[in-house]
Amino acid sequence: MKLLMTGNEAAARGAYEAGVVFASAYPGTPSTEILETLAGQHRDKIYSEWAPNEKVAVEAAIGAAIAGGRALACMKHVGVNVAADPLMTFGYTGTTAGFVLVSADDPGMHSSQNEQDNRYYAKFAKIPMLEPSNSQEAKDFMPIAYELSEKWNTPVFFRMTTRVCHSKSIVEWGERTEAEHIKYVKDIKRYVATPAHAKPMREKVEERMKLMTEFANNTDLNKPEYNGREIGVISAGVAYQYAREVFGEEASYLKLGFTHPMPIETIRAFAEKVDKLYVVEELEPYMEEQIRAAGIDCIGKSVIPNMGELDTDRVRLGVYGKENPSLKSDIKAADRPPTLCAGCPHRGFFYSLSRRKNVMVTGDIGCYTLGNAEPLFAIDTTICMGASISSGHGASKVFERSEPEMKVVSVIGDSTFFHSGVTSLMDIAYNGGSSVAVILDNRITGMTGHQQNPGSGYTLMGDPAPEVDIPALCMAMGIKKENIHIVNPNILAENDAALDAALAAKEPSVIITKWPCVLKKPSREDRERFDLSKKQCKVDPEACVNCGTCIGTGCPALFARDGKVEIDSGSCTGCGVCQQVCPFGAIEKAGE
Repeated sequence: MKLLMTGNEAAARGAYEAGVVFASAYPGTPSTEILETLAGQHRDKIYSEWAPNEKVAVEAAIGAAIAGGRALACMKHVGVNVAADPLMTFGYTGTTAGFVLVSADDPGMHSSQNEQDNRYYAKFAKIPMLEPSNSQEAKDFMPIAYELSEKWNTPVFFRMTTRVCHSKSIVEWGERTEAEHIKYVKDIKRYVATPAHAKPMREKVEERMKLMTEFANNTDLNKPEYNGREIGVISAGVAYQYAREVFGEEASYLKLGFTHPMPIETIRAFAEKVDKLYVVEELEPYMEEQIRAAGIDCIGKSVIPNMGELDTDRVRLGVYGKENPSLKSDIKAADRPPTLCAGCPHRGFFYSLSRRKNVMVTGDIGCYTLGNAEPLFAIDTTICMGASISSGHGASKVFERSEPEMKVVSVIGDSTFFHSGVTSLMDIAYNGGSSVAVILDNRITGMTGHQQNPGSGYTLMGDPAPEVDIPALCMAMGIKKENIHIVNPNILAENDAALDAALAAKEPSVIITKWPCVLKKPSREDRERFDLSKKQCKVDPEACVNCGTCIGTGCPALFARDGKVEIDSGSCTGCGVCQQVCPFGAIEKAGE
């Protein structure tokens, strides 16, 4: 069977065909669809779950692999930072059954706070790395990764990028091969990584590196294609596709699919057969550095940019000094800055927060990060998952000494709070902080497309699950009950009262906003707890003076025309924030 598939769908299919029985991940673009595909199409053979964070996902998959079942962990590139602790040690202990970690890198930062090149993680951890360049390879390389994992008793790093993850190409399916369950055998010296045990493990890692290097120089995963001597190109992943289109049949190619350890002897043999050698790779000079260190002359980052996502134009411009004019257009898209959706429950709270003076707002990773944008300007910092509360604590401690009039409010989503905000709030409670933590609970993981989380009441596979009681969790960490405020963020008076109380407190306070994401398909529990009936706001043109106060909420359903504000009925959800801020009572809800 042949189907048109994204790289993520194909990787999931490859895991299925490889006999994987356990998969865990934390959702993050561009990797999210791998687990969603497994849960949706292969739940009869593979148990799949969302973990609270990437570290937990890797640790759960490690446990599954040690227990004898082939296991998969998936995440976006920055998630590997969170998971690096167990990964580094697992590279020492090795595995029982096959273990693959998918790292979905994001050159160009389409949905990420940085564009780190995770190929260095494979080198750092001393584990093998495979890099598919299209959907077919994403499927085909996955069973190979599991074979290598079990052959060398090692985790395998499976590096994808946004363009491979989300682009579609034809994929020919195979059948599932049921991997034999490997019976667990207690082995303390192997799996208990104390210093006494880890030292001999370290020696085995170097022995394994020699075996992997020999394999790298002989595997068909690294394929030379000779078309002539004048130009040779070494590339991997989607960068190979760009290079192939730019150089065409004028160049010879060495396409690398197994990129750690680097196949230096294969590269040396290829280099000897060409006059000029280019290395085309996205982001850092990972391959170029190692090729040059081996004494092989090549051209790389002197012409190929080390920032941003590559495409054929960027490669052509770097190599030939020209772009393809046929792809140019004089049409300019209208400026549409990203904004919170019409009816987003975060808007009302951010509007209330934006009116506060002498307040630093530390933000986090999620769709609510858009609270930083015009016209709200309600977030001052965003660093990484979970950093809002902990960095806010540090800022608050400094302000207590140097600028006592300054207060700190930290905002974090429910899924991000479960991911890594819990320990940060624990830090504040334990160390007697006075900053305000705001948990924006919209009952779903919003930014990555509505994945379930420990507070949503359901698992990835659709089974009912206990919901984390956020107020009880906060109290368990030491936040006093009287300092926990639960509000409907669409009601500005509730936001204001909670902020007044929290900012006046001399001890840790928590505000929990509770309202489902406006785009979320309501669960039975949502319908029972919230009034989600359809509403619409409308403007009385006689009362409107076009003062712009309602526009200041940043709602995209509002716009001015002919000196009056209007509301787009197709976008408005009737949240009522604009109605509450209008100083002239010119906005009302239909039917009220």
